[in-house]
Amino acid sequence: MQVSKLAKPFKMSFPAISKHIKVLERAGLIVRGREAQWRPCQIQAQPLKEAADWIEQYRQLWEQRLSRLDDYLQELQTQEEQDE
Repeated sequence: MQVSKLAKPFKMSFPAISKHIKVLERAGLIVRGREAQWRPCQIQAQPLKEAADWIEQYRQLWEQRLSRLDDYLQELQTQEEQDE
């Protein structure tokens, strides 16, 4: 897709859109081609999938840890109630 078409729905200047495109390109999330004077952009979904997979691993890890913490805190609360 052409940058001008990408920019159309946004209330941003063309230079601002161009900067955003460059950041996405450096991150490997898009690739830019060349067709005559045009520089069409194409999304690269694989890096997003890799990031989502990495985040999912840590989400599961932290959910397990927080669940164990919750169990421990409930155990402490039960002990305090029994001691009263």
